[in-house]
Amino acid sequence: MEVKVINKTGQETGKTLKLSEEVFGIEPNQHVVWLDVKHYLAAQRQGTHKSKERAEVARSTKKLLRQKGSGGARHGSAKAPIYVGGGRVFGPRPRNYDFKLNLKVKQLARKSVLSARLAENQLKVVEDFGFDTPKTKAYVEFLNALSLSGKKTLFVVNGSENNLYLSARNIPKTKVVDVNSVNTYDLVNTDTILLAESAISPLETILKD
Repeated sequence: MEVKVINKTGQETGKTLKLSEEVFGIEPNQHVVWLDVKHYLAAQRQGTHKSKERAEVARSTKKLLRQKGSGGARHGSAKAPIYVGGGRVFGPRPRNYDFKLNLKVKQLARKSVLSARLAENQLKVVEDFGFDTPKTKAYVEFLNALSLSGKKTLFVVNGSENNLYLSARNIPKTKVVDVNSVNTYDLVNTDTILLAESAISPLETILKD
């Protein structure tokens, strides 16, 4: 399949680029997309939550009342969970939420999102360009030219385009990432995907391996 290449002003350059059917033309698999997004979000969790249980609360272990004759149950410590200030029963403990997900599943998820975006006309290929110095205004003008102002955009570039990254980082709903750092969550969590012309070949190589 072929797509038209546009420049940073939103105009067609007259060039077309052939995209791999294996990456941009497959039948989307929504389940693996869900799995990969779940895997990404789970890995972001710190897992440092903790509450004190009965053995960890600093309170007296003196018996609160006599063992017999009170007409009620025996109580041996103020650390018991039934008392205010006592330990929590089965409270949360530090843990790692990450889980294993096969590489092939991750690749299929990313190909599914790219294929769906292309079919919905939410993926554009942009001719390579760069900024001499970081300038937010220049990146805003780029988004305005493509009628993407105020929309969620993900710009996938090839290599270290530091000036592009610095120009876009203060703009809400906008993200610039290197082609080697693309993940399914970022692809899903955007309205429009912009692919730099030079990023197509490395992206196809990564997703075909």
